[in-house]
Amino acid sequence: MKIHAISHALPQERYQRCPQCDTLFSLPDVKSCQSAHCPRCNAKILNGRDWSMTRLTAMAVTMILLMPFAFGLSLVDIRLLGTNISASLLGGILQMAEQGNVISASMVAFCTVGAPVTLVAAIIYLFFGQRLGMNLRPVLLMLDRLKEWVMLDIYLVGIAVASIKVQDYADLQLGTGLLAYIVLTVLSLVTLIHLNVEQLWQRFYPQPEPQVAPEKLLVCLNCHHTGLADARGRCPRCHTPLRFRRRHSLQKSWAALIASIIFLLPANLLPISVIYLNGSRQEDTIFSGILSLASGNIPVAAVVFIASILVPFTKVIVLLTLLLSIHFKCEQGLKTRVRLLRVVTWVGRWSMLDLFVIAL
Repeated sequence: MKIHAISHALPQERYQRCPQCDTLFSLPDVKSCQSAHCPRCNAKILNGRDWSMTRLTAMAVTMILLMPFAFGLSLVDIRLLGTNISASLLGGILQMAEQGNVISASMVAFCTVGAPVTLVAAIIYLFFGQRLGMNLRPVLLMLDRLKEWVMLDIYLVGIAVASIKVQDYADLQLGTGLLAYIVLTVLSLVTLIHLNVEQLWQRFYPQPEPQVAPEKLLVCLNCHHTGLADARGRCPRCHTPLRFRRRHSLQKSWAALIASIIFLLPANLLPISVIYLNGSRQEDTIFSGILSLASGNIPVAAVVFIASILVPFTKVIVLLTLLLSIHFKCEQGLKTRVRLLRVVTWVGRWSMLDLFVIAL
């Protein structure tokens, strides 16, 4: 290759290891409209999309102002047998806890209230912590994991499903808090899309390029920085132990998979909801609820079927296949298995849909 002229400075490159397949490659600077992917497994390594902390903080403050209305006011007003019932997010959680389902109520509370509030608080902490010289590492590590647990969008779908099920025996009207909840959901999605944790790491804790042979570089599985361990065996950027692999990751995966297989059949065969109407008891399993939805709204029934039946069974089959292929050291179809793992990771959060419907 011949270079005849250079009109601008070449982008600065740095060595990077892929946190998913451990491939070492040279990573150039990425513009705001670009993204960098691993040349081997196509994992997204760096996204150029980035918002300033001022803009992120403005979004966080707006979400704080909306949260009391979205969480406390009525989402759906139900009129049943002459009685008016205001169904709110916090009201459903409290009622689940009062009826003895404390664990389920805690899960709903964390995904719909706790995680969004923590996200907003973390952004504001970063904004002021940078100016006050505070330690931002724990918050940055938490943000990378918290993004998957903000499930306001899934709860919004749960509102639609619950409304369709209730309208068979009650009159429904849109609540005063539904508009605030929809706006809050949209703002949270936009914030999560533009919240670039890798760029925040580079902004707050830039690291010099290590002057060693590239083959000696290790990737941190927590902050995804590629470098050498410090004197205490930690990542120089996030100060967590720098290990080649997570400890007992396969054993933990097998344990969780076996437990999910054991609970999969009871979860689908036993009643998931019990409704008393005019003195009669009506039990619904996941599948019977889907059939009742299909009689009036097929698209919503399809969403519930995919989220409640297809996704859990697909997750079990895919994870079982992946763990068996690792156990028998199968080397064929590596890219296909990595893609399946990413799909399962992306759709896994929709398994919470049933729990949200019951909560409302």
